[in-house]
Amino acid sequence: MTGGEIAALIAAVAFALIAFVLCYLLLKVTGVVTELNTTIEEVNTSLNTITKDADHLLIEVEGLLNKTNTTLDDVNNKLGSTDPLFKAVGDLGESVSGLNEKTVRLTKSIAGKNTRR
Repeated sequence: MTGGEIAALIAAVAFALIAFVLCYLLLKVTGVVTELNTTIEEVNTSLNTITKDADHLLIEVEGLLNKTNTTLDDVNNKLGSTDPLFKAVGDLGESVSGLNEKTVRLTKSIAGKNTRR
Protein backbone atom coordinates (compact mmCIF):
# COMPACT_ATOMS: atom_id res chain seq x y z
CA MET A 1 0.00 0.00 0.00
CA THR A 2 1.33 3.30 -1.00
CA GLY A 3 1.20 6.53 0.93
CA GLY A 4 -1.52 7.88 -1.36
CA GLU A 5 -3.69 4.83 -0.79
CA ILE A 6 -3.25 5.08 2.98
CA ALA A 7 -4.16 8.78 2.86
CA ALA A 8 -7.22 7.97 0.74
CA LEU A 9 -8.25 5.23 3.20
CA ILE A 10 -7.85 7.60 6.16
CA ALA A 11 -9.86 10.28 4.31
CA ALA A 12 -12.58 7.73 3.47
CA VAL A 13 -12.81 6.56 7.11
CA ALA A 14 -12.86 10.18 8.31
CA PHE A 15 -15.57 11.02 5.78
CA ALA A 16 -17.63 7.99 6.85
CA LEU A 17 -17.21 8.95 10.51
CA ILE A 18 -18.24 12.55 9.80
CA ALA A 19 -21.24 11.31 7.78
CA PHE A 20 -22.26 8.98 10.64
CA VAL A 21 -21.98 11.78 13.24
CA LEU A 22 -23.95 14.18 11.02
CA CYS A 23 -26.70 11.57 10.51
CA TYR A 24 -26.84 10.97 14.28
CA LEU A 25 -27.05 14.72 14.97
CA LEU A 26 -29.69 15.13 12.27
CA LEU A 27 -31.81 12.40 13.88
CA LYS A 28 -31.45 14.06 17.30
CA VAL A 29 -32.37 17.49 15.86
CA THR A 30 -35.39 15.92 14.16
CA GLY A 31 -36.51 14.49 17.52
CA VAL A 32 -36.06 17.87 19.19
CA VAL A 33 -38.02 19.63 16.44
CA THR A 34 -40.81 17.05 16.76
CA GLU A 35 -40.99 17.60 20.53
CA LEU A 36 -40.93 21.35 19.95
CA ASN A 37 -43.85 21.10 17.54
CA THR A 38 -45.79 19.01 20.06
CA THR A 39 -45.09 21.56 22.78
CA ILE A 40 -46.17 24.45 20.55
CA GLU A 41 -49.43 22.64 19.72
CA GLU A 42 -50.09 22.08 23.44
CA VAL A 43 -49.35 25.75 24.17
CA ASN A 44 -51.75 26.83 21.42
CA THR A 45 -54.45 24.54 22.80
CA SER A 46 -53.87 25.88 26.31
CA LEU A 47 -53.98 29.49 25.08
CA ASN A 48 -57.24 28.84 23.24
CA THR A 49 -58.76 27.36 26.40
CA ILE A 50 -57.49 30.22 28.56
CA THR A 51 -58.81 32.77 26.07
CA LYS A 52 -62.25 31.17 26.05
CA ASP A 53 -62.29 31.04 29.86
CA ALA A 54 -61.17 34.67 30.09
CA ASP A 55 -63.88 35.73 27.62
CA HIS A 56 -66.51 33.90 29.67
CA LEU A 57 -65.19 35.45 32.87
CA LEU A 58 -65.26 38.93 31.33
CA ILE A 59 -68.89 38.44 30.31
CA GLU A 60 -69.76 37.36 33.86
CA VAL A 61 -67.88 40.32 35.37
CA GLU A 62 -69.61 42.73 33.00
CA GLY A 63 -73.02 41.37 34.07
CA LEU A 64 -72.04 41.66 37.72
CA LEU A 65 -70.86 45.24 37.24
CA ASN A 66 -74.12 46.12 35.50
CA LYS A 67 -76.10 44.68 38.42
CA THR A 68 -73.88 46.54 40.87
CA ASN A 69 -74.43 49.82 39.02
CA THR A 70 -78.18 49.24 39.07
CA THR A 71 -78.07 48.51 42.81
CA LEU A 72 -75.99 51.62 43.49
CA ASP A 73 -78.38 53.77 41.48
CA ASP A 74 -81.29 52.35 43.49
CA VAL A 75 -79.50 53.02 46.79
CA ASN A 76 -78.67 56.57 45.71
CA ASN A 77 -82.30 57.21 44.78
CA LYS A 78 -83.49 55.85 48.10
CA LEU A 79 -80.95 57.93 50.01
CA GLY A 80 -82.13 60.97 48.08
CA SER A 81 -85.66 60.32 49.25
CA THR A 82 -84.48 60.38 52.89
CA ASP A 83 -83.12 63.93 52.57
CA PRO A 84 -86.46 65.55 53.48
CA LEU A 85 -86.64 63.31 56.55
CA PHE A 86 -83.26 64.44 57.79
CA LYS A 87 -84.14 68.06 57.04
CA ALA A 88 -87.33 67.66 59.08
CA VAL A 89 -85.38 66.09 61.96
CA GLY A 90 -82.89 68.97 61.80
CA ASP A 91 -85.72 71.51 61.84
CA LEU A 92 -87.31 69.69 64.78
CA GLY A 93 -83.99 69.80 66.63
CA GLU A 94 -83.76 73.54 66.07
CA SER A 95 -87.35 73.99 67.26
CA VAL A 96 -86.70 71.91 70.39
CA SER A 97 -83.54 73.91 71.07
CA GLY A 98 -85.44 77.17 70.67
CA LEU A 99 -88.23 75.92 72.94
CA ASN A 100 -85.64 74.84 75.51
CA GLU A 101 -84.04 78.31 75.49
CA LYS A 102 -87.42 80.01 75.92
CA THR A 103 -88.32 77.61 78.75
CA VAL A 104 -85.05 78.42 80.52
CA ARG A 105 -85.71 82.17 80.15
CA LEU A 106 -89.29 81.78 81.39
CA THR A 107 -88.13 79.69 84.34
CA LYS A 108 -85.50 82.28 85.24
CA SER A 109 -88.05 85.06 84.86
CA ILE A 110 -90.57 83.29 87.13
CA ALA A 111 -87.85 82.38 89.61
CA GLY A 112 -86.68 86.00 89.63
CA LYS A 113 -90.18 87.26 90.38
CA ASN A 114 -90.60 84.76 93.26
CA THR A 115 -87.37 85.84 94.92
CA ARG A 116 -88.40 89.54 94.92
CA ARG A 117 -91.48 89.04 97.11
